Amino acid sequence: MSTTKPAVLALEDGSVFRGVAFGADATIAGECVFNTSMTGYQEILTDPSYFGQIVTMTASQIGNYGVNDADQEAGGPKASGFVVRELSPVVSNWRSTLSLGDYLRANGIPGISEVDTRALTKKLRVDGAMKSCLSTLPISDEDAVARARGWKDMAGADYVKDVTCREPYVWSDDLPSNYNAPYVPVGTTFGSPTTPAKRFRVAAFDYGAKRTIYRKLVRHGFEVHVFPAGATAAQVDEYGPDCVFLSNGPGDPAALPYIYKTVTGLLPKYPTFGICLGHQMITHALGGTTFKLKFGHRGGNQPVKNLETGKVSITAQNHGFATDPASIKDRGAVVTEVNLNDGTVEGLRHRELPVFCVQYHPEAAPGPSDADPLFVDFYRMVEARKAGKI
Repeated sequence: MSTTKPAVLALEDGSVFRGVAFGADATIAGECVFNTSMTGYQEILTDPSYFGQIVTMTASQIGNYGVNDADQEAGGPKASGFVVRELSPVVSNWRSTLSLGDYLRANGIPGISEVDTRALTKKLRVDGAMKSCLSTLPISDEDAVARARGWKDMAGADYVKDVTCREPYVWSDDLPSNYNAPYVPVGTTFGSPTTPAKRFRVAAFDYGAKRTIYRKLVRHGFEVHVFPAGATAAQVDEYGPDCVFLSNGPGDPAALPYIYKTVTGLLPKYPTFGICLGHQMITHALGGTTFKLKFGHRGGNQPVKNLETGKVSITAQNHGFATDPASIKDRGAVVTEVNLNDGTVEGLRHRELPVFCVQYHPEAAPGPSDADPLFVDFYRMVEARKAGKI
């Protein structure tokens, strides 16, 4: 007798995909998106930037190496649901502590397997990311489609308030002692097992930050003091940092005016580095605008060209919105990097202030270390400011 249970994924356009349930018994709605990474499903599930989204993996088999405590980017999964072609029946890895199905079940997240993810991905590429419903409970196709259509749109949503920390704190990596430190490229002054002797204090805004970003900052010479998204410029000034970092996060960047106000007040005072949503917050703080991409950039294989050096990097990305380049043309910013697939903005720097940002995720080991020098650049920028050189 089969022990499998049916599950359904319904899209707002009326499309219905039937499959096999795994994970939790639940019915949820969210924005259906796809990720082209071949590995890293645990990091994807626990990335707070996926809050409110149902993630489809394009790799054919997911779950073969299980999950473990060290690879989580947050305290648990933040994605609403998970869609895979095949859930591996075998978990084999010395670091694994739990199967993917058991992990999702323990955290209340439903999943669906045996779905034609190629067809689903092609639909999302052609028609764009869609509102959707995933259910591992008995539910009719009509009800599932209605729930998908009834979900609020991602555009205009402030999900940062759902994933940010509640109080300021000092980051301390509680990983086990045998965890390998993030790779630092040979050829830089940081190409050694030790961090720089001089450490700078960074006020890091948590808009839904991934833990690996904090680890990278520590590894590259920063003492990380984390602030909630609603912290004011005055609160940061009271702390007296050497620099400011703006993290990744979920939702629509246009729905966060309380953050723009804070960032606008900080940019003239501190060297600033932004990643993903942090990049978009700098865009808005300078008076620019963002727009929603058709299906976004999500995966570990996005090519980005630096317009100032000509270098092409392979990057990891997870975002559904992008900076409008025309909106920042006369706002003091220079576009430094573009996506080679569609030409969208991937990096900015200010002409006069020590401020720069990227749309992609340099901490996610793409390339595997193509973008790692950005943390070195940040350290050197702060060092130059402290020395009165900029």
